[in-house]
Parts: sequence; structure tokens; C-alpha cells
Amino acid sequence: QVQLVESGGGLVQPGGSLRLSCAASGSIFSINRMAWYRQAPGKERELVAAITSGGDTAYTDSVKGRCTIIRDTAKSTVYLQMNSLKPEDTAVYYCQMLIVRLNRVQYTYWGQGTQVTVSS
Repeated sequence: QVQLVESGGGLVQPGGSLRLSCAASGSIFSINRMAWYRQAPGKERELVAAITSGGDTAYTDSVKGRCTIIRDTAKSTVYLQMNSLKPEDTAVYYCQMLIVRLNRVQYTYWGQGTQVTVSS
């Protein structure tokens, strides 16, 4: 079994910063892509940032220059450092990992979601 546990969300004023964390545990052989998605009320879930096992990153245009995705492979953890937050960043943030389990089969796993609210 594999589990992803997120932390780090909360209420922050516009212009503030937050750091989200997502740690995987369980029967893991390796982790390929790690990513963060978000879903605002009434909107579809969208990709925020992703990082490959080789360290290549990608960001949605609206967060470029303000967010950084970081992976700690040794800890099976991915972080999302968010700076200069805007009200439009308000959403539930979900981590996603493509995990190869001990049976050498890749599965997609999601975190439970963490609320980020940007408001004065």
C-alpha cells in the first residue's frame, strides 16, 4: 500500500508565501513524476507544477516566477514553494505522484488535498 500525506496549506494575505509538502510512504520502488494540481470552486482541476525524476520542471503560466517545485527523492517528498500569492491562487491543492511499486508496476497516487486561501 502507498499513501501520500500533504501539509502546509492555510490562510495567507496577498503577497505572502506558503510551502506545501507531500510525503509518500509504503511499498515504493521508485517515483517518477511528481506534481501539484489545484482546484478552485466551480473550476476544473489544473496542473500547477511538475517535476520528473531527472529534475526537469514545468509550470502553468499563471505561477511562473512565483512558485517552485522541489523534490527530495531520498525522502519521497515533493514541495511547492509559493511566493507573491494572489487571491486567484485560492484553491485546494493536490499532490500527485507516479509511483513504481515493488512489483515494478507504475500507479498514480493522489494526496488528500490541502486548502490554500489567499485573502486580506
